[in-house]
Amino acid sequence: MTKHIFVTGGVVSSLGKGIIASSLGKLLQARGLRVTIQKFDPYLNVDPGTLNPYEHGECYVTNDGAETDLDLGHYERFLNVPTSQANNVTTGRIYLTVIENERRGDYLGKTVQVVPHITDEIKRRILLLGNSGSYDVIITELGGTVGDIESLPYVEAVRQLRWELGSTNCLVMHLTLLPYISVAKEIKTKPTQHSVKELLSYGIQPDIIICRTEKPIARDIRQKIALFCNIESSSVIEAIDADTIYDVPLNLMKENLDAITLDKLRLTAYSKIDMNQWKTFLGKLKNSTSEVTIGLIGKYVELQDAYKSIQESFVHAGAANECKVKIESISSETLTAENVERKLGHLNGILVAPGFGSRGVEGKIYAIQYARENQLPFFGICLGMQCAVIEFARNVLNLTQANSTEMEENTPHPVIALMEDQKSVTKKGGTMRLGAYECALKPDSKTKKIYGKATIFERHRHRYEFNNHYLQDYETAGMVAGGINPQNGLVEIMELPSHPWFIGTQFHPELQSTVLQPHPLFVDFIKAAMLHKA
Repeated sequence: MTKHIFVTGGVVSSLGKGIIASSLGKLLQARGLRVTIQKFDPYLNVDPGTLNPYEHGECYVTNDGAETDLDLGHYERFLNVPTSQANNVTTGRIYLTVIENERRGDYLGKTVQVVPHITDEIKRRILLLGNSGSYDVIITELGGTVGDIESLPYVEAVRQLRWELGSTNCLVMHLTLLPYISVAKEIKTKPTQHSVKELLSYGIQPDIIICRTEKPIARDIRQKIALFCNIESSSVIEAIDADTIYDVPLNLMKENLDAITLDKLRLTAYSKIDMNQWKTFLGKLKNSTSEVTIGLIGKYVELQDAYKSIQESFVHAGAANECKVKIESISSETLTAENVERKLGHLNGILVAPGFGSRGVEGKIYAIQYARENQLPFFGICLGMQCAVIEFARNVLNLTQANSTEMEENTPHPVIALMEDQKSVTKKGGTMRLGAYECALKPDSKTKKIYGKATIFERHRHRYEFNNHYLQDYETAGMVAGGINPQNGLVEIMELPSHPWFIGTQFHPELQSTVLQPHPLFVDFIKAAMLHKA
């Protein structure tokens, strides 16, 4: 029978439930268990696709085209296992399903209520991944904090499942904060006690309490928490602040979290653990022999989570090259023809980030022109690739008014245009070109040399595409299509063979970079940045 672990949060949000869930998943996976993680979010959006990055961070996209919470990126990066539509569910999706069922008459005239109809749908979704028989353990992260009004149906669903599945098949892990009062030089346990009492008031006794702390937890503190929260002191786990999120699995392993979890779930046969590859990665990450500075140019740079997958891909690529990657975030709105050299001249490479809308686009174009003309390694993703196409049209093809129809609908030279199948779309949610698509790499392209194979599958999230009416003009002038979708002819990659490293991708390679499999484009880009610095 598939075992279920539920991760809840208390005291404050942003304690890192996603990192804790990913780290535990990694430890269980290292013991030979088949593990996946799912996220249940309490907001009413059907998915994060229509949320502003400033509101929610990046929107992560899966192979099957689901727009999901950014925590799914952590799950994939840690476990090296792809997630899907089933791994992220929102309250909006739950209610939408129940309302559609009611409209069809599925409830046979009964009054539709939060209990049992909403909670039953939540339980059905929680158990969905386990029905396939593909996993030994499913970890479910519940968004928000205990006590939030919008989280109550999820907490009730977990209470019911604990009773239905039994205590040896279901475990609740509660993440709380132990604040350190510097004036008193003391760690306070009262917020954790109150958080657990709140959970108990809903009928759930946590099996394990994980304490986020900036200071080590003494034995007497653990015993105090155990006494007032009704658990063994060995089940009070320290989650101390770490230099990098990739330290967390090893920190939790020192706390015996994996062993305690296996014991409570009666999975004692899985006794050996192998974290050697993870330790090798950390060794390279922390003992770099060189350093490069990369400019991350975008319009959402004030919020680091807006480009979370890109940030982490640089960590993976840096470790692969034994190079520390220092990221300098630059708002594209601040770049002009007059200041671009001053702002970019000291960099070893630039990545122009994805985005939507016209704000900051001209600054991206100035940055790309500087990189192209000064042999600075350039990596463009999605809108970054499209901006490279616009820049080349204006400054090399002399199409001075070239633009994307997203920015200027009536441009005389629409080198980037709305995809044909998007022209009839009116709804914004879940209607872009989403998920993994095939790309055939040009035999003599730089990109094919980097990947080492002729066909790749990468994830997309866009509505606009390169206008193939201009392709011959570009290739004659020296910018070539390094990769094309064989089904519809969509240009997936544009590159400059005459440049040391100048590649733009319509897809999002950052969404497939993991700790154990760094993305080849990021790895080679950092290699080029190291050569540029040398």
